[in-house]
Amino acid sequence: MQILLAEDDDGVAAALVEVLYDHGHVTRRVRYGRDVLTYHRSSDLLLLDLGLPDTDGLDVLRALRAVSDMSVVVLTARGDERSVVRGLRLGADDYLVKPVRLAELLARIDAVTRRTAAKGGLTVRTVRAGDVEVDLDARRVRVGGAEVELTTKEFDILAVLAGRAGTAVSREQLLDEVWGDAYHSVSRSLDVHLTQLRAKLARPELLTTIRGFGYRFGDLGN
Repeated sequence: MQILLAEDDDGVAAALVEVLYDHGHVTRRVRYGRDVLTYHRSSDLLLLDLGLPDTDGLDVLRALRAVSDMSVVVLTARGDERSVVRGLRLGADDYLVKPVRLAELLARIDAVTRRTAAKGGLTVRTVRAGDVEVDLDARRVRVGGAEVELTTKEFDILAVLAGRAGTAVSREQLLDEVWGDAYHSVSRSLDVHLTQLRAKLARPELLTTIRGFGYRFGDLGN
């Protein structure tokens, strides 16, 4: 699952990202409330801290609910009854008070996901281009009906491009989504992973290089 984590504490964020990764989730961490509204469309679930540096998390939740019904789990040190009630009434699917046991957090995420799926709000996201099929949720790739084994980073790169099939994605955006903030230091690594990815897919036309800008995944239905 693609998880968006809004958390300004670097230590807490790093621990959460690691745990979520170990349990099969791809996590994008943001520090500011404004970034939630920028990146929510590419995520399935939001973990929202209320004590963000630019705006109150409850205001972020209110603004998000005006444009999206994505799953939201509030994860905050603010445990007073008024905040809990406001958070739930504003549309949070669950509300957890720090410190939280990681096993409980994972269980709550699973429970919210099951409820969303039961309501029909969560669908399997599969992108197809010609005989290439990318299952973004199961993290599986098939070419000509045969499954292709990719490394974690190779799939992450492919997922970003396939999730925006037919749309040009800049190198900076790709590096930021796959590696995070320190993208300048891993630019060469991206080139290596893309070369390996193209070789494994064996479909040269699938990942197009846009000179001086970035890349594009082949249009759906090609």
